[in-house]
Amino acid sequence: MIYHGGLPTWEIVGLPDASVRESKERIKAAIKNTNIRLESRRIVINLSPADTKKEGSMYDLPMAVAILMANQVIKQINLEDTIIIGELSLNGKINKVNGVFPIALEASKMGIKQIILPKENEKEASIVQDLEVIGVDNLKEVIDYLNRTHKIKM
Repeated sequence: MIYHGGLPTWEIVGLPDASVRESKERIKAAIKNTNIRLESRRIVINLSPADTKKEGSMYDLPMAVAILMANQVIKQINLEDTIIIGELSLNGKINKVNGVFPIALEASKMGIKQIILPKENEKEASIVQDLEVIGVDNLKEVIDYLNRTHKIKM
């Protein structure tokens, strides 16, 4: 993700489908309704690899986390061994997504140690061995968990 000077806009590049492009509005509303104010600036989110089509709303939460990290709302922590998926509702609630088991299974095979996902998907992902599953209800809970100000019971 890159911040630029200029008019405040959001761009998502890297073959996003319509639901991924619509995530801009869900992310903006969820952040605002979590009582976080961001500076108005130009934001470009690059979803890579650029030649692979991105489909669905599961990209909402990771994009929101990236924006919040860039704005230092979430402290710069190492998420190298973590995968984050989830759809944001306008009020900041994190909604269930489809396809969690194969994502969790592939993440484990790739050496990912932790997955942060909607609470409603927690049981499905917990079938996968050697993967710490963190189920979350809303964006505020994710922010607090990543900033180490809130522990989530598993």
